[in-house]
Amino acid sequence: MGRHSKQRKRRSLRPVVLSSVLAVGVVGAITAAGVFSVHLRDPRQRTSADTVAAVGSAPAAAPVTAPSATPSASPSASTEAEPPGPLNVAQAGSSTDGPARQVPPFAPPDVKLGVTGTAPINTESLRVGALFTGDVGPGSHFCTASVIDSPGRNLILTAAHCVSGVSNIVFVPGYRDGMAPFGSWQVTKVYTADGWQNGDDPDEDFAVLSVAPTNNLRIEDVVGGNPLGVNAALTVQTRLYGYSDSAEKPVLCTNVTGREDTFQRRIDCPSFPNGTSGGPFIDSATGEVIGVIGGYQQGGDTEDTSYSAYFDHTVADLVAHAS
Repeated sequence: MGRHSKQRKRRSLRPVVLSSVLAVGVVGAITAAGVFSVHLRDPRQRTSADTVAAVGSAPAAAPVTAPSATPSASPSASTEAEPPGPLNVAQAGSSTDGPARQVPPFAPPDVKLGVTGTAPINTESLRVGALFTGDVGPGSHFCTASVIDSPGRNLILTAAHCVSGVSNIVFVPGYRDGMAPFGSWQVTKVYTADGWQNGDDPDEDFAVLSVAPTNNLRIEDVVGGNPLGVNAALTVQTRLYGYSDSAEKPVLCTNVTGREDTFQRRIDCPSFPNGTSGGPFIDSATGEVIGVIGGYQQGGDTEDTSYSAYFDHTVADLVAHAS
């Protein structure tokens, strides 16, 4: 379900060139009102010049709680497992630079497909969080994001339509019931593809955000990061996460995705309303993030079907550039 309720006319989709060689064609730097832009272009690929927008002069939001070895307990600890300490969530050797592939928590074999419920607390769900502007608290989050594995260990992934024209963004991984068990993390830069910058192309409705360290810790050192998956099959059993605007816990649904169009995948999962945009599609078999709620109709014009732009070299190049 998209962040916005308006319906959008279906845009024509362009052929894709699945090339992973990035050639720097044009590098331009523009400085205005605290925004810095860099454009990259590969003439052999579809137009996909990456745009880097630095969030300038935004006051840092005060963390609700700073990352510590003992996170706050969930208010519903009687029915949900208490989250592990943040330094136990990341893989061993998390303090070193470079990506570290995470072991995916496989869904149990008897999981019911197409059923939405509160997400359990585990290493995967703790990497999913809510986005805020300004104060962090109940009822003030507006979209969903998740931590991805990267060399700099400081990147999160969401939908581009979530962050267009928005400043002073704060990410809270593992957010539940007003609590920030691993602290709040200030977004410092927003990276979006050229197709989104120059026409809101639904096939490029994804954004990579870098976040500042907290207490000298990088976010992936604290909660780990899910690996990025590109060129995945359109039919994949997937776990879908999101934070509804009206809820204070993340929801989870597992189902098999399908092809909506050449560069769009879809999934039928009930009760994914506004606020769930940017939530990750996670391949149940590999633990890789293969999409985010967005794309066609900014994620869908009903609560029961969600969409994602197809992840190919464009999003991989964006992550590489942000790193």
